[in-house]
Amino acid sequence: MTFACEAAARWVANVKSTPLAVRATLVGSSAIILWSLLAVLTVASGRVPPFQLAAMTFAIGGLGGAATWIARPGAIQALKQPAEVWALGVCGLFGYHALYFMALRLSPPAEAGLLNYLWPLLIVLFSALLPHERLRPHHVIGAMLGLAGTALLFAGRGLTFALDYLPGLAAAFVAAFIWAAYSVLSRRFAAVPTDAVVGFCVATAALAALFHLALEQTVWPETALQWAAVLALGIGPVGAAFYAWDFGMKRGDIRVLGAGSYAAPLISTSLLVAAGYAEATSTLAIAAVLIAGGGLLAAKDMFVRQRVIS
Repeated sequence: MTFACEAAARWVANVKSTPLAVRATLVGSSAIILWSLLAVLTVASGRVPPFQLAAMTFAIGGLGGAATWIARPGAIQALKQPAEVWALGVCGLFGYHALYFMALRLSPPAEAGLLNYLWPLLIVLFSALLPHERLRPHHVIGAMLGLAGTALLFAGRGLTFALDYLPGLAAAFVAAFIWAAYSVLSRRFAAVPTDAVVGFCVATAALAALFHLALEQTVWPETALQWAAVLALGIGPVGAAFYAWDFGMKRGDIRVLGAGSYAAPLISTSLLVAAGYAEATSTLAIAAVLIAGGGLLAAKDMFVRQRVIS
């Protein structure tokens, strides 16, 4: 017991002594893991329509964040932000999800996912436009390896593109740009506290509810498991993940987070295999090597302890 307590104390001390940029990058990486649960939890949530599901889960995510203000009443001041901050936050969260859901409606989900997962590569490339950021060859190579692994992951399922699906694929493509732009531009508003994301989530929930009422028929979860999946979505992938991602984008290494984001489709597919919703193949194993290798290469700066600019 004494040994365990001493080990825990050393771990806490090491975390506290870790540079802010590294800690923020690790926190941001937790969002990638949470987003990997999105597919499995969405399947488990039953037949709830996309916009209704977005309204429910963003409401849970927003209210969950607001609940932390009970112990920090002053945090509500974070909602007092300029119009451009609100525009970026709401357009980023709602704009991305609206287009992504449209893509899932108008084109095969796997093909839409392939185009949508251009956003990690775009984040790495867009980061070069930020002040004090430099795009090095290993960042680009790592991102391209991740992109190749993601493409192989989906192509291995025998995907074909058709002109009939062009509107949906275009929506997925634009969604990738919106999420990459939102993520990178968040760095320019680094002074805005992460508590402001609470407001963005609540606003997104309200907009999603309006779209649901206008376009969809309400379908509630039918079992306790489905309700639990909706709750888990709101707490994790559509809740805590956005707060972690905001902190990582503002304080961490954007290039590492962008390249590391390619782990999301890999982990997600692995979970689907484990849950029996997909089949394990050699393609998955090769994609794992490409994605993991690309992520490690892009994150080389963290391992060799080079200076990271926060």
